[in-house]
Amino acid sequence: MVQNSLVAKKSTFSTFLTSDAVKTKVNQMIAGPAGNKFITSLISLVSNNPAIAECEHSTILSSALLGESLKLSPSPQLGQFYIVPFNDNKNGRKVAQFQIGYKGYIQLAMRSGQYRDLDVIEVREGEYKGKDPFTGKPRIEFIEDDRERLSLPIVGYFAYFELLNGFRKSIYWTREKMEQHALTYSQAYKTDVKKGWKMSFWSKDFDAMAFKTLLRQLISKWGIMSIDFQTAVTHDMGIIDDNGNANFVDNSSEDIQETKTLPPVEEEVETEQVIDNSDPLNNFEE
Repeated sequence: MVQNSLVAKKSTFSTFLTSDAVKTKVNQMIAGPAGNKFITSLISLVSNNPAIAECEHSTILSSALLGESLKLSPSPQLGQFYIVPFNDNKNGRKVAQFQIGYKGYIQLAMRSGQYRDLDVIEVREGEYKGKDPFTGKPRIEFIEDDRERLSLPIVGYFAYFELLNGFRKSIYWTREKMEQHALTYSQAYKTDVKKGWKMSFWSKDFDAMAFKTLLRQLISKWGIMSIDFQTAVTHDMGIIDDNGNANFVDNSSEDIQETKTLPPVEEEVETEQVIDNSDPLNNFEE
């Protein structure tokens, strides 16, 4: 079976990738020179991160192939998706986890060709002026001086989109609401808060996780979701098997391994949208 040949615990990752079974699997999904480029890039990525190299090789490959099928880059600088080392203590193994970044969500949504604009941004102290009592639209005045703005604490998060047909929608969550969401849906973050640890993704970069959460809430409920976007949502934070299915294990904070901090966003956005403070859509742990 291909699955048995893919799990090569004793071999190096580069040896694993050049095995006949793996080359056949890659060629089935990525033909020609693109397949060779994929293998070279993946070897380079793993070589530069010893923690990933310790993971079961098949899970690294499956995460990378999923990202490739979505035409997203695993480069930390681009922030589209990440291959994250994860200790599956229940099964006594170390595996690679597929994690999409908020910029990956933006890429997948914009690629559908249905969006005129889409973005997410943090709201700083003093920028949110409340809602218009007649229209319900938020009144946000962004501070123009970047140095002054970045010196102020973050009080909330704002995501919006506009479709080509003119339909616009947005959500604004206070930081307190986002904090409650993280505590509700991430056992790892709840453990971090209780024990003063910084092991979960939420603890390492709360803002980036907030951006991703808000975009997913916004697009999943009101936007147009392509097949690729749906795939990204349903596989996010999963251990990808040889058949491309996502398996989810308990994200206790003891299991989360150190990884690169997700880059923050700095883009400015328009604010003339209708606000909505809807409840979370699902029980996906982020």
